[in-house]
Amino acid sequence: MAKTPSSANSGAPLVQALADILDKTGLVELEYETEAVSIRLSKATPAMMAQPVAAAPVAAAPAPAAAPPAEAPAAGNDTPADDHPGAVPSPMVGTVYLSPEPGASAFINEGDTVREGQTLVIIEAMKVMNPIAAPKAGTVTRILISNAQPVEYGQALVIVE
Repeated sequence: MAKTPSSANSGAPLVQALADILDKTGLVELEYETEAVSIRLSKATPAMMAQPVAAAPVAAAPAPAAAPPAEAPAAGNDTPADDHPGAVPSPMVGTVYLSPEPGASAFINEGDTVREGQTLVIIEAMKVMNPIAAPKAGTVTRILISNAQPVEYGQALVIVE
């Protein structure tokens, strides 16, 4: 038992040095391993959480630009999607992905019939992939987001009717 505190104290400068490397380089995760020691450091900062939120309005800007050809619905194009009874809202802030991995087929396409509980998209939040399931069975009439787009809490992702 005497070895543990001594070993911990002798490792503290190494851990601090590795933490300094994380801060200076902007890395989120760092692993260091020798025969005697194995250390893994990872962090998530508030700035990382704020980046998707700050980027979301920029990503949302093209949608109204595409809407003007249809003058009648354009006045509140985003609001009806959010208020639509079939809208599936984002339960968290993160980055949305339409397929399970790069190059794979999308979970859903417009016009697809889905069943309750079927995965519609995944949202990455703090390096965790969270599947977003269909709340009810129906047809996907609109996909309101694009792949790798940052999304906000409550933002409509898709419409299932």
